[in-house]
Amino acid sequence: MSAKNAALPPVPAYLLALLGIVAIFMAAFAFGKYPVSPSNLLRSAIARLTGGSAGLPEAIEIVIWNIRLPRVVAGMLVGAALAAAGAAYQNMFRNPLVSPDILGVSAGAGFGATLGIFFGFSLVAIQITAFVFGLAAVGIVYGISGLVRRHDPVLVLVLAGVTVGALFGAGVSLFKILSDPHSQQLSSITFWLLGSLNGINSRDLASAAPLVLIGLVPMVLLRWRVNLLSLPDEEAAALGVDVARLRLVLIVAATLVTATIVSIAGIVGWVGLVVPHAARFLVGPNFSRLLPASLLLGAGFVVGTDVLARTLVVIELPLGIVTAMVGAPFFLYLLAHTGKTE
Repeated sequence: MSAKNAALPPVPAYLLALLGIVAIFMAAFAFGKYPVSPSNLLRSAIARLTGGSAGLPEAIEIVIWNIRLPRVVAGMLVGAALAAAGAAYQNMFRNPLVSPDILGVSAGAGFGATLGIFFGFSLVAIQITAFVFGLAAVGIVYGISGLVRRHDPVLVLVLAGVTVGALFGAGVSLFKILSDPHSQQLSSITFWLLGSLNGINSRDLASAAPLVLIGLVPMVLLRWRVNLLSLPDEEAAALGVDVARLRLVLIVAATLVTATIVSIAGIVGWVGLVVPHAARFLVGPNFSRLLPASLLLGAGFVVGTDVLARTLVVIELPLGIVTAMVGAPFFLYLLAHTGKTE
């Protein structure tokens, strides 16, 4: 059964996704070392809106507003952004196995963060370095593709992305070898590369959210034209689409989104690969429907896996490990029930 045949009408599909997000949102507060019941959460929210008092212990208020809410919002931002970038990349490269790091952005950002941790930069400086190197990696990839014009441009982009990503990955491995194993240096690099929402605060969200929004705007405005990129370049051009320019705009937008997320949360894998498939199964392959569905499902997916990351065992697991544990079997489930990945 194909994703197209399994697709629901848009409104019921979006309502189903929204209900799922609400349930996961409640679970994110209800589970953990300091559980917050839905009734207490509602009382606190009403009190904040009306300026009254919820009558709750101060510790509960701190957990809700200073700890859980920023983390839940961060999870929603990370998931929505990576899922949208994944959906754009998959349509753009006409390949359902493409993920947001296909052009080396994650490897570049990982190298930048590793460099910052190795030399003892501050957290803000590490985030900036990761962001800059993530963008630089894709810039190098796109520059290489511009020099090689004798082959299919999509194939050249992908191969250049794999090559540049491998080079930055080698740089990360080199810094891990050179790191002092008796200090926090090596463990910090390893934990960051596996992704986490633990260190994200309101200041990080305030700086990342506008950049993510800037990256999402072109995807939304060009959502109808993105469908044409699933056609061969000649056919899309015959329909009046400037394929090269549209692909460049989408690459810049998706790269900006991905680099921003990686700079604050580390490398969170599988989101950009799995979630667009689930969204495609839910609403079909039309990008105008796929994009909002991916945003909703991505937000719920990361918040849900983050709940597992901090509750499965005594210590908090890196988010990237949990997304792989959940995402890989779910991807196989989608393959088994759709018969194909498109």
